[in-house]
Amino acid sequence: MNLSIATIGISLLLGLMTILFIFRIVLTWYPQAELTKFPLSLVFFPTEPFLKPLRKIVAPLGGVDITPIILVGVCTLSREILVGQQGLITMTLNH
Repeated sequence: MNLSIATIGISLLLGLMTILFIFRIVLTWYPQAELTKFPLSLVFFPTEPFLKPLRKIVAPLGGVDITPIILVGVCTLSREILVGQQGLITMTLNH
């Protein structure tokens, strides 16, 4: 299989973002957690620029912020579409 550095990088980046958004989902269970302090800041700062604008579009559902759940789906779907077994980049490199 012919994988480029870019393909591996995109896959790792989207995988890491998925994991960070999953951590954000867990952190919503602890509203008293101080997200701007270490070690939670390692999850907060990379994800907040994506969550903040989406919160303006998607209202909380029953008082629960569902934006991290949406972004887990977006990252997972993007990863599959771009670099999955039959992803756009993967298929382009194999031809």
